[in-house]
Order: sequence, then C-alpha cells, then structure tokens
Amino acid sequence: MLSVDLLGRSVHQEHSGLRLTLLLAAYLLVCAPGAQADAPRPQSTKSSAALRGVPRSQRGEVWYARRFGVDQMRVRYTASGASVEFRYRVVDPDKAAVLSDKHATPYMIDEKTGIKLLVPVMEQIGALRQTVPPEQGREYWLLFANAGKLVKPGQRVDVSIGSFHVRGLTVE
Repeated sequence: MLSVDLLGRSVHQEHSGLRLTLLLAAYLLVCAPGAQADAPRPQSTKSSAALRGVPRSQRGEVWYARRFGVDQMRVRYTASGASVEFRYRVVDPDKAAVLSDKHATPYMIDEKTGIKLLVPVMEQIGALRQTVPPEQGREYWLLFANAGKLVKPGQRVDVSIGSFHVRGLTVE
C-alpha cells in the first residue's frame, strides 16, 4: 500500500512510520524549549531588526491579549523551510479557546502572493497542532506545511483560525 509524505511524494507504508518517527524526533530536538539555551548563536550578516520587520505596536499587542487572550505571537521558518511554525502564549484561556478549536481550520496566508499554507494531517497522529484546552502562561504552536518553500524568512504573513485573525507577522 502507498501513502503520501509531507511533500506529496509516494512512499511505502512500512517506511512512512519510520520517517514520521524520525521527523517528529528531529522536530522535538530542534524546537524543544531550552534545548539550545546554552549553545552559542552564530552572528548573522543581516541585522536581526531587518528580519523582524516592523515591530508590532504595544497597543496592538494589548488588543490581541484583551480580544483573543494571547500575546507573544511569532512565526518561524523551521525544518529547513519545509514548514513554518506559528507560536503564541496564552494570557486568558477562555478567550484563547478559539485558537485550539478542532473544528476551525487554520490558515497561514502570504501577504504578497496570497498563497495559503495549511496544517498537515498525519495518518497516525493527526494534525500537527495543539488542540488541548489552553492554560494561562503556556506557549502553544501550530505547524504549517511549506511545500516548495514558497514562504521564506522576512516575508509577512497573516494567520487565521476561526474568528481569530492576525496580520503582518514577519517570518523569522
């Protein structure tokens, strides 16, 4: 029996479980909180301010915290560009529940091209997003498939999950 991996290629089912396990292990190793806290960070030739783009206003951050119960929203280029991660911290679990709604389809939209990225769904583990009830002070994530590496660092994207919409996040 054949199945399809994240990039749309056909693979034999007995190898897909091993690949999935390796992919998840690599993701957890790279993205685990504090996993690289002691590692020195290489200095980039571009300034970090240039990659961040225009900072969000303090007023905008307060609005998202009051309206949707989240702050510290950011988007990162991960897995060598094969995926893009959206992270946020919960400040009000009741208001942030819309972001973890299993029935709401999350989209990441490139502002320039209008390309929509979706959260991939794995056969054995489901969607690569957290849908547990939110807790105050915890950080949550969604992983969007970036097949063809169409979204790159420095580009601005919008994230939409049900009634939640945030515009102009810069991919780090």
